[in-house]
Amino acid sequence: MTTTSTTRERVDIHADARALYRAQSALDRAVAESAIDPKLHELVKIRASQINGCAYCIDMHTRDALSGGETQRRLFALSAWRESPLFEERERAALALTDAVTLIATHADAIDPAYEAAAEHFSSEELAALLYAIATIGTWNRLAVATHAVFEP
Repeated sequence: MTTTSTTRERVDIHADARALYRAQSALDRAVAESAIDPKLHELVKIRASQINGCAYCIDMHTRDALSGGETQRRLFALSAWRESPLFEERERAALALTDAVTLIATHADAIDPAYEAAAEHFSSEELAALLYAIATIGTWNRLAVATHAVFEP
């Protein structure tokens, strides 16, 4: 079995596509300034990054979450959030929607129930912001994984 190294970047998405990077960053900033709670936003970014296998984003957003007051215990439990008593119903609804949207290609049937559950806990403005948060981190995950982006240990 051949393994692929993830320690070398392929292209520099910032330098090699400046306008596109600025546009993606602007969307990211807009989502951060939206109606979504910042602590929940970090949980969503970490959870989607776990599903997408993005070490770069997991590292970055775990550190950001800790800096924002999130506990290590909850971050340790995030990959098993469905089994953990550490998350509130509103957070569970957001995480279920994160899972469903992130896994849309293989679990499309999970979207409707996850969306309906989230709609019970979030206003339409918050729900739209949550969907953009999930989509935005998904894009960052794909860019980081595809380019072998590395973080400093």
